[in-house]
Amino acid sequence: MSATVKQFHEEEAIGKTYDFQVARRLIRYLKPYMRQLIPALALTLGLNLLGVLQPKFTQYAIDWHILPRKLEGVGLLVALYVGVQLLRLVFSYFQAVLLNTVGQYVMFDIRRELYDKLQHQEIAYYDRNPVGRIMTRLTTDVDALNELFTQGVTDLLGDLVMIAAIITMMLWMDVRLTLVTLLTVPLLFAATTWFRKGARRGYDMVRTRIARINAFLQEHFAGAQTVQIFNAEAKSLKKFHGINEEYRRANIETIFYYAVFFPLVDFIGAVGVALIIWYGGYRVMQNTAGHTVLTLGALVAFIQYSGFLFQPIRDISD
Repeated sequence: MSATVKQFHEEEAIGKTYDFQVARRLIRYLKPYMRQLIPALALTLGLNLLGVLQPKFTQYAIDWHILPRKLEGVGLLVALYVGVQLLRLVFSYFQAVLLNTVGQYVMFDIRRELYDKLQHQEIAYYDRNPVGRIMTRLTTDVDALNELFTQGVTDLLGDLVMIAAIITMMLWMDVRLTLVTLLTVPLLFAATTWFRKGARRGYDMVRTRIARINAFLQEHFAGAQTVQIFNAEAKSLKKFHGINEEYRRANIETIFYYAVFFPLVDFIGAVGVALIIWYGGYRVMQNTAGHTVLTLGALVAFIQYSGFLFQPIRDISD
């Protein structure tokens, strides 16, 4: 088997690796930084839980003050709302600092470990693996891991907590309207599954193609004199054009999934809001003197919660 064919199969095999298997191997790099990671996780949970309070402020403002035309107490409600937002701002700042600090230290450790291992490889290893491909592993691929360590771990847990908190709050407010709101969730999960599989495959293609470009450039720049001696510039350009074309196609395929998925999520969300307005509005209009079926403030809060519910599901998929 030639070196080029072998490299192709090795690159393609990377995309077939089981996600959790890779994650389990990478999580060990977080262990030395648990003192920073645990507070960051607590801040993430706090951010999400404080975010769940926002629709309740809207509900109370409408039901307690706007509809009854009652000014007393509005100032306190506004102050609480602004205070919560300021608290979320502070939490967000320290969360970003802690997570990105951990991410930079982890990337530093991974690059150091990779370089140390490469230093002890036998010479035959460098005959089988182009230098440009190795450089991609140490630079582009390690940078890609930064998102996993700075957002993936904590945001995943935070989003799951937020989804649970939102559904719990909605069930507490009105069970029937919550069930209507959740009618679109299966559609969202179906779209998310389609996007995750397609985007994952596209990203693997992009990553392997950029590795081939880097390997090609390193080899041909290092051997530029040889290429000129044999007058092979046109042949080299044609080969690069083919590799570059594969990279372009891989990126366009990935863009397709993003271009379809996010508008599709917005459409599903709009359908969910339409269902809330249709059913919730009908119940609001059933309110009579002395008997309240559903308040207008609660309906508006449900519309806000619907938007908050779709966002973490989309983030988890991305």
